[in-house]
Amino acid sequence: MKVEIWSDVMCPFCYIGKRKFEAALEKFDHKESIEVVWKSFQLNPAQETDPSKSITEYLAENKGWTLGYAKQMNDYVTNMAAEVGLHYDFDKAVVANSFDAHRVVQLAKKHGKGDDMEERLFKAYFTEGANTADHETLLKLATDIGLDAAEVKQVLASDHYATDVKADIREARQVGVTGVPFFVFNQKYAVSGAQAPETFLGALTKSFGEWTDSHAVAEPVRIDGPVCTPDGNCD
Repeated sequence: MKVEIWSDVMCPFCYIGKRKFEAALEKFDHKESIEVVWKSFQLNPAQETDPSKSITEYLAENKGWTLGYAKQMNDYVTNMAAEVGLHYDFDKAVVANSFDAHRVVQLAKKHGKGDDMEERLFKAYFTEGANTADHETLLKLATDIGLDAAEVKQVLASDHYATDVKADIREARQVGVTGVPFFVFNQKYAVSGAQAPETFLGALTKSFGEWTDSHAVAEPVRIDGPVCTPDGNCD
């Protein structure tokens, strides 16, 4: 069964939501039957990469907050992340456009490494203070998870996978995504936000039950009659 997750690498709740979903998946009896598909979503497509500006300054300017209130909000999210074992360092985080990072995720998905790429990008952005719009940085992060360096360079030097990113964003609008993370279970049930693991587990259980019913193969009714067998007997 497929679980689709719309996310942006610069979204702090997306990383937290990933951990909470993973906690639910660990408790789910049929986790080996779940296919997780990451989908691109940009919170601010017009975002200009600016390593000279702190996230606190960026939030204050864009939200109309004071610097003190912006820091308070970052501290709140940092504490929330710590509750699921994540370390956020907003003092190091780089204000960066996420479009090229999404293109690299699309490349990783082609090789079955979408989840690995999302994890690496989240850690780079929120913990390591990496510039996730910088091509050399993206190359390193992609090779960290085993992607081929030459292929990554080729993608970054072109517009490859741009249409895939835009297609995910269009689809997000069609399914009613107004914020991320946004989880869609079996193309039927949606969960918005970094919900508690119990909420995700409930959605997994309900959607998987319906998915299993719809894919069940009924035992054939057998009516015996004259047959020929491999040993040459016909009766």
